Amino acid sequence: MNELWLITSSIFTGMAICAFFMLIFSVFQKMEVDNTIEEETTNNLPLLIKLFMPLAPNARRLAKHDVFETMRKQMDTSLSMAGFSQQINAEDFIAVRILLFILGLILMLIMMFAGHVIAGMLIWLCCYIYPGAWLKSSINRRHREIMKALPNILDLLSLSVEAGKDFLNSLRDVLARRKSDALGEELSRTFKEIQLGKKRVTALRDLVNRVRQPDLTTVMNAIIQADELGVSIGNLLRIQSELLRNKRFTRAEKLAAEAPVKMLFPMALFIFPAVLLILMAPIILQALAMF
Repeated sequence: MNELWLITSSIFTGMAICAFFMLIFSVFQKMEVDNTIEEETTNNLPLLIKLFMPLAPNARRLAKHDVFETMRKQMDTSLSMAGFSQQINAEDFIAVRILLFILGLILMLIMMFAGHVIAGMLIWLCCYIYPGAWLKSSINRRHREIMKALPNILDLLSLSVEAGKDFLNSLRDVLARRKSDALGEELSRTFKEIQLGKKRVTALRDLVNRVRQPDLTTVMNAIIQADELGVSIGNLLRIQSELLRNKRFTRAEKLAAEAPVKMLFPMALFIFPAVLLILMAPIILQALAMF
């Protein structure tokens, strides 16, 4: 009985600690978003990583080891996809992950000595998983934002090109008249690279390799081919915009069709037992009263 109580208390203690840290992080992130000025980028590093950034040089030598070479390449690609390549490099990110791993290990040992084994393991697991989970979530969120904004910006570009402007001037005017977002940041960076002398085809290919969003890749490859073959870009942009909208509607219909299947498991796990308990409780109580 005492062991069961110890395990239960450890689980709830770990959940409470994790919930407390998540609440603190969300509050600080909300405060940072509210205080952000327009000149800053739309992407902000989370508070936990910011706290460990000053300590990153202490673990950077370990992050530069050949053992982490493959991870450095992966992190470099992932940070570019998430839009954080100019704020933190792969070596610093790996160094932060190492520091969080050590912190989680220390906290786990402290909790184990205090008798909360499961809570300590949960804390260590959160410290170990958090950086990778945050980066993956940032990539998915940025890709969704790009996918949502791409058809509208293609419509504006096609109208401007068909009005007589070239592609670069159209892109400059469109970017100047819209709010900064993930797609605007990437296109602005590409536009500046072209202004500095990089070939347009090379800059567009660098954009594709940097973002790696499927819809944006399709559009940029089509623009590159149209530029090489001399095809009208205005008509191409309109066609690509219609295709992307149809694709988005199809994806929405697919997600709507999958919703009942995804709801089946939580209903079977939480709702059905509660309903069964409500229906069967009076019968069970009456049967117990008879005996």
